Amino acid sequence: MKLLIALGGNAILRKGDKGSVDDQWKNINNAVEIIAKSIESEDNMVITHGNGPQVGYLLEMMHSMNSERALTIDIADAMTQGWIGYMLQQSFSNYLKDRKTISVLTRTLVLDNDKEFSNPTKYVGSYFTRDQAERLSKEFGWVFKEDPRGGYRRVVPSPMPVDILEIDIIKKLLDEKYVVIAAGGGGIPVIKRKDNYIPVEAVIDKDLASSLLATKIKADKFIILTDVKGVAINYGKKDEIWLEKVSVSELHDLYKKGMFPEGSMGPKVLASIKFVESTNGIAIIGDLDDARNVIKGLSGTVIVP
Repeated sequence: MKLLIALGGNAILRKGDKGSVDDQWKNINNAVEIIAKSIESEDNMVITHGNGPQVGYLLEMMHSMNSERALTIDIADAMTQGWIGYMLQQSFSNYLKDRKTISVLTRTLVLDNDKEFSNPTKYVGSYFTRDQAERLSKEFGWVFKEDPRGGYRRVVPSPMPVDILEIDIIKKLLDEKYVVIAAGGGGIPVIKRKDNYIPVEAVIDKDLASSLLATKIKADKFIILTDVKGVAINYGKKDEIWLEKVSVSELHDLYKKGMFPEGSMGPKVLASIKFVESTNGIAIIGDLDDARNVIKGLSGTVIVP
C-alpha cells in the first residue's frame, strides 16, 4: 500500500502541555510508535504535519524581541518544517530501524490572486483576550479573529495549494522505500512570476496540501490523524451524529450545506473530498491514539468513491 498520513497538532502538542521540548519529544515519540506498529513492513509512506502553534509561537517571539528584525512568515514556515521534520525523522529512524527516513524541505505553489490574501482565515499562535488582541493589532498590524474554540487568535492568509514543487524527489525517495516527511505545515508558500518562484507570507492548510501531495503520489489511502474519533454532523450538540462510512458524494453534499466548521473539521473534510474525487482512493479521518484501526479502516470516518 502507498499511504499518506497527515498528523494533526496533537502529535506534537496536547491540551494542557506547556510546550516544552520534553513535551514535544514525548508526543512525537508516542505518535511515531503508534504509526510504526500500525503499518505493514512493505507499505510506502509519506508523513505530513501541521505547524499552526509552532509558526505562531515563532512569529510572536520574533516580534516581542525586536519587531524590526522579525523574520517573514515564509521563513517561519521553513523553520518549523526543519524543526518538526527533524524530530519526526529522528523518531521514525528509532522505531523503524529497517527503513530509511528523510525529511524534505517542501515548497508549495499558490496563486497570487487567491482571495485569502485579502481575507485571512488561518489561525496561528496563542489565544488572547479581546483587549490583548486589540493591543497587538495596533502595535504590529496583525489581524485577529475570534476562534470557535475560545479567545482571539492571529489569522494569516491560507491560500489554496496548486502544486508541490519537490514532487519529483519525493516520488524518487518513495520508490527507494524511504519514509518521507514532506509538506510540513502545508509547505512554504511561493507564487510564480515568469520563470521565478517568489515567497509569500502565508500558512497553507496542511490537510489541503497533504491531499494534493497524496493525489500526486497516487496514494491508495489518505489518512488524517487528529484528536477526535472521526467526522460528526452537529458536533458537540445533542443531535450529534458520527459518520462511519460515507460516500464522497454524500459527504460533498453535507460540506456544501455548511455542516463542518471552517476553523476545525471543514478543511479536513474538503481535503478528503478532493483526494477521493481525484483518485478514487480511500480517505480516512480518525483518532491518532487509535491509528492502528484507523489505518485499517476499522474506525474513524471512511470516505469512499
